[in-house]
Amino acid sequence: MSVRSVQKEATRRRVLEAARELFETEGYEETTVRAIAKRAGVSVGSVFTSFQSKLDILSEVMGERLDELYEELDRVGHQLRGSTADRLRSLFALFFAFETRRKRLFLAHIAATYDWRPGAKATPFGHNERLKQVVRDCLARGVAAGDVDPAIDPELIVDTLLAAYAWTYRLAAWADADADTMSHAMDRQIGLIAAGFTPRPQASGLI
Repeated sequence: MSVRSVQKEATRRRVLEAARELFETEGYEETTVRAIAKRAGVSVGSVFTSFQSKLDILSEVMGERLDELYEELDRVGHQLRGSTADRLRSLFALFFAFETRRKRLFLAHIAATYDWRPGAKATPFGHNERLKQVVRDCLARGVAAGDVDPAIDPELIVDTLLAAYAWTYRLAAWADADADTMSHAMDRQIGLIAAGFTPRPQASGLI
């Protein structure tokens, strides 16, 4: 890499680290690009050399953050035991435990991904294929084990689970709920959803 490229990357890293800290301590809406530049020790112009907008910065911060989450899932995901409902409960508990380490940052991310205005640049919530695949894999394991009805559309189950997952974050936004509180609420919702995908016993015919 050229000296200029090295300097640009160093500036980009300082901006991301400064933004991560400010989004968490001050909140996304309250944080300005000028404040990020000041914390990073660079000019506002330097920020816009690497990023198009504050939302672009948030997207990159969260992209790196979520990479850490998936690395953690790769380490422990294969160790999950029990029924499909139990494994889903464990899976989402891992999500909440990881995400609430920087709760305000994750709430800002959810708010941005629900911004459906024309021109919005954040990836809409529910379009994260890596997250959806983790849930699909759990359901596929359940089909193989016989406790998930293979006739039920797995994408419908995934969408329903992710809708419940996102809605559970209202507890963090409204009541500053911790990971255990949100996991408990999600556990109950998973129980209801699992009642819909669990195979029903076949009625025996009368002879």
